[in-house]
Amino acid sequence: MTAVTLERRKEEERELHDKLRGDHVDESRYLTNKKFYSIASSNRRFVEDWLKERCEGKKVLDYCCGNGQTAIFCAEAGADSWGIDISPVSIENAEELASERGVDGKTNFLVMDGEAMEFPDAFFDLVVVHGVLHHLDLEKAYSELARILKPEGEIISTEALRHNIFIHLYRKITPHLRTAWEVDHILGKKDIEKAREYFHKVDVVKFFYLATIAAIPFRNFPNFYFLRRILEAVDSVLLRFPVLKWQAWMAVFVLSHPKRATPL
Repeated sequence: MTAVTLERRKEEERELHDKLRGDHVDESRYLTNKKFYSIASSNRRFVEDWLKERCEGKKVLDYCCGNGQTAIFCAEAGADSWGIDISPVSIENAEELASERGVDGKTNFLVMDGEAMEFPDAFFDLVVVHGVLHHLDLEKAYSELARILKPEGEIISTEALRHNIFIHLYRKITPHLRTAWEVDHILGKKDIEKAREYFHKVDVVKFFYLATIAAIPFRNFPNFYFLRRILEAVDSVLLRFPVLKWQAWMAVFVLSHPKRATPL
């Protein structure tokens, strides 16, 4: 395997995510934000439904894959799946999980820099990006994603948004949960629009979690799931309004029709 040359920013990312996905992580310190993910299911269902319609027989990349759950999901849906991550611990976990799920023959996991991928041009039909772009140099990431995507391919990306001042304040006061780079590079509307420099088509297809955030303090109560469904229904109305939708916690957007660099 080719060694990944890392600048300090990337070393910090690798070290943090090796720690977060290791066997002896201090959950009381490093995983305290897990409570927020008690409401984060509808965005995953949306992406999984999107993938199920497209995966079979396709080459799919789980970009910066973490423990590889999405690559494994795509393999189970009939894709030939690849997963890359800068964290060796994450890749070890992904390989073990793929073996446990019986799809190790349809998955390929590699330690790789997402800003300088080793795949050929126009290699993948589909790419899945989940909460990753704010960890990276955005222009390098967009450029590489456009390079490895087939002309008719699609990228589906889920990203946290920076516009809600209360959510962003929480990020600022919990620096131990993320790198300084990560906090400063949460995506905003302009960052998503920047993808138009690399893709002919950029569609923000859905926003998630505004009112639903109010369910988090009740996550251990018996009626939590009922409350969450009610607030998700409220969000389905609120997040139709342009003035409110960018205040959501997350957005899902699709990139397609990559622009190719003109040869010198």
